[in-house]
Amino acid sequence: MAKLYFHYSTMNAGKSTLLLQAAHNYEERGMTPYLLTAAVDQRAGEGRIGSRIGLGRAADTFDTDTDLFDHFSQRLRQGPVACAFVDEAQFLTADQVWQLARVVDDLDVPVMCYGLRVDFRGALFPGSATLLALADDLREVRTICHCGRKATMVIRQDASGTPVQDGEQVQIGGNETYVSLCRRHWRAAMGAP
Repeated sequence: MAKLYFHYSTMNAGKSTLLLQAAHNYEERGMTPYLLTAAVDQRAGEGRIGSRIGLGRAADTFDTDTDLFDHFSQRLRQGPVACAFVDEAQFLTADQVWQLARVVDDLDVPVMCYGLRVDFRGALFPGSATLLALADDLREVRTICHCGRKATMVIRQDASGTPVQDGEQVQIGGNETYVSLCRRHWRAAMGAP
C-alpha cells in the first residue's frame, strides 16, 4: 500500500543524501525511482539533486505552476515507477501536496518528500505545513546545534554573519547563508525572549 512520507529537518541534516541513498536502493533491486526537485533551487545545478558530501544526480523539476498529479500521470505512461522522491519539498504549494496525496491514493505510487519544516523566522513553509497535515508517515532527520542539542531551527545570516530578522521566506543558500540551531540558541540569535 502506497504512502505519502515527509522527511523533515533543518539545513545540513543530510536530507538530500538520504533521498539519493534511498533512490539508489530501489535501483539496486531493479526498481525504477522517479526524482523531482524544485526548479527554484539550482545550487547543485539545474535539474539536479546534490548533497553536501558530493553525491548528486539528475532530476525533473517542478515550480509553483506544475500540476504534480498530471506530471506523475504522464511519467507513468513512460513506464512503471516504484517510488517517487521529491527534494526541497518545502517549496511545494498546498495544492501540490494534495496532488501528491492523489498520486499515492489514486495511482498507488509511494511518494517520499524531503524538506525543511520551518524558515529562518520559525514559520512553517506552506508545503511543509500541508505535508505535516497530510503525510501518512512523518520522519524527522536530526542534526545538531553547535551546543550539541538537537537543531530544530535555522537562522539566515548576512555576509558578515549577522542574523537577519526580516526578508522573503525563500532565499536560496547553503552554509554561507544558513545555520541550524537549537531553539534556545535560535532565540538568542534572533533576539527573542
